[in-house]
Amino acid sequence: MSHRAKYTPGPAAGASVQKAGDKWTLVLVRDLRHPPAKVWKALTDPAHLAEWAPFDADRNMASVGPVKLSTVGAPTPMVAETTVRRAEEPKLLEYSWGQQDLRWELEATGVGGTRLTLWHNIDRGFISWGAAGWHICFDVLEQLLSGDPMGRIVGPDAMQYDWQRLNSEYAEQFGVQSPTWKASNSKE
Repeated sequence: MSHRAKYTPGPAAGASVQKAGDKWTLVLVRDLRHPPAKVWKALTDPAHLAEWAPFDADRNMASVGPVKLSTVGAPTPMVAETTVRRAEEPKLLEYSWGQQDLRWELEATGVGGTRLTLWHNIDRGFISWGAAGWHICFDVLEQLLSGDPMGRIVGPDAMQYDWQRLNSEYAEQFGVQSPTWKASNSKE
């Protein structure tokens, strides 16, 4: 049996918000026990992304050029046609996902690991949601890199794994009011 059934994310940590006028950027930092080359592959290879990321890619993202990202776990499937703008293996990856810019930096640490930093431009009203979602994705990524994959946890599935608690903790840390799940999905 997989350890997925026993998974509970730790407390909200490793995230901050940068504000520039109306533009908000979520910054997440996670120290991983794996070398940059291995982390890079997990960030760019479609088979690896399918194990942990909240989207699928129609091609390897290790090179500049067009790519389609398909949201996983959303009530309505969404496909974003975008472009990988920068791909500097194994240090830097930049692309958009819908109207949001993502920048991944990988920095080798002295112990053979990687400090992974994600900058994600996201609407202020949903910034705690993004932090909670990426927190869980990063936990799943760590398990994948350790050779003990537990399978992607995104969208409504994340609700079963303390996503609500993380969302509340991040909202408090960022000083924002997080929308409720039901209210954000209504068409009022």
